[in-house]
Amino acid sequence: MAAQAYTVAFEGVEARPVEVQCAVTPGLPAFSIVGLPDKAVSEARDRVRSALTSLGIALPSKRITVNLSPADLPKEGSHFDLPIAIGLLAALDIVPPDAIAETVALGELSLDGTLVPVMGALPAAMSAAEADRALLCPSACGAEAAWVGSCRVIAAANLMQVVQHFSGQSVLAPCTPGEVTPEPSHRDLRDVKGQERAKRALEIAAAGRHHLMFVGAPGAGKSMLAARLPGILPPLSPTEALETSMIHSLAGLLDEGGISRIRPFREPHHTASMAAIVGGGRGAKPGEISLSHNGVLFMDEFPEFARTVLETLRQPIETGEVMVARANAHVRYPCRFMLVAAANPCKCGYLTDPARACSRAPLCGEDYMGRISGPLMDRFDLRVEVPPVAFADLDLPPSGDSSETVATRVAAARAVQSDRFSGHPGLRTNADAEGRILDDIAAPDTESRELLTRAADLFGLTARGYHRVLRLARTIADLDESPSVRRPHVAEALGYRLMSARDG
Repeated sequence: MAAQAYTVAFEGVEARPVEVQCAVTPGLPAFSIVGLPDKAVSEARDRVRSALTSLGIALPSKRITVNLSPADLPKEGSHFDLPIAIGLLAALDIVPPDAIAETVALGELSLDGTLVPVMGALPAAMSAAEADRALLCPSACGAEAAWVGSCRVIAAANLMQVVQHFSGQSVLAPCTPGEVTPEPSHRDLRDVKGQERAKRALEIAAAGRHHLMFVGAPGAGKSMLAARLPGILPPLSPTEALETSMIHSLAGLLDEGGISRIRPFREPHHTASMAAIVGGGRGAKPGEISLSHNGVLFMDEFPEFARTVLETLRQPIETGEVMVARANAHVRYPCRFMLVAAANPCKCGYLTDPARACSRAPLCGEDYMGRISGPLMDRFDLRVEVPPVAFADLDLPPSGDSSETVATRVAAARAVQSDRFSGHPGLRTNADAEGRILDDIAAPDTESRELLTRAADLFGLTARGYHRVLRLARTIADLDESPSVRRPHVAEALGYRLMSARDG
């Protein structure tokens, strides 16, 4: 007696098809799983045996062999429990083998037959749709997987429901997609007193997905400003939501079985390891830069991060993807994020504060900011000094526009960029443009180009810095609803780029 079931094995955001071949043959009683299973997969035989026993089904005193094909692909995770169980049920003629062969299954089994939610339901549904099969998963994963509209998703609470469904006793209804409804944010830009230049920089960065660095004394409001960035960003488009949710599904971060349209905002601690930031560890899992795909990565106390961690950000910032290479895995993850960094000007934090002089100036600041390499600093489009706020200003009424008003302007600028790059796959914002496309969309007039050329010569801008100023000026023009880049736009972009002589 033999039967086949189907599931998936994860390689990054890709779900590779796996055929679960179950054979019950005469011989000494045994239950073996082959095909490069890890410890969790090998232990599935005990969970499956107990779950079947809870249904009153005893495995025969024969040799049971489960082969996970392709045999050279590593199999990791507890989601192999359910496909092994239904493959055995089909081999024992308890459920129709034909129905099992038309289904991709994943789910962990409890000893009493309850199905436990697992990670990766969304990529699994994508793989099932490509193979023209239905997806069988735990109830808690159904709303998440149903976002793949071309795949019929069946969700069960326990193994008994699975048996009743395939035997026709009680057919389960297909799942419908769920969406997480976010709670309204109470963080508003008007809560930040003063700091009008920093607020303007935040708006520009949000409009064009430009990388931003805040430098200022402790308590000046750097983290407070960054925390209000999600409130002015436009919601994820359907394509972006699916991309981001596939990564979050693999990391087990999707709540309530639904997909959120809010852009990710990740803020790792400065003690985070390279594997936590870039990705890696057991199974080469996605790191913070991938979890913030299509969103924001906020790195407070930026110079305090390990030098090796900071340097690994350089390539992903440019390419929008990262290859996590390990001895047993080479996995590629998308990571098109917006980097927002915050730093004190020196170790004590008061280098630029005239009221509290730094005792080691200027070496204190040079040593501290020197932890950030020149090539990495060159990748920040906006660098803004955040001065301390006077105590008297804290009692003043709110100033500037609200987050809602700023969000409207940002959304309008993003809409212009979406139309602009509609014929260029992979380009969504001004920060993605380069080469001939950048020259075409920026097209500064004669005065603007002369100003930019003089500034590049005077401050020694790199070629990367030159083009980043052009991108920034294009975003400022979009916010100004200007079809062309003019001299004031370039001047403002240069003002954010040349925060200090060291950064020039």
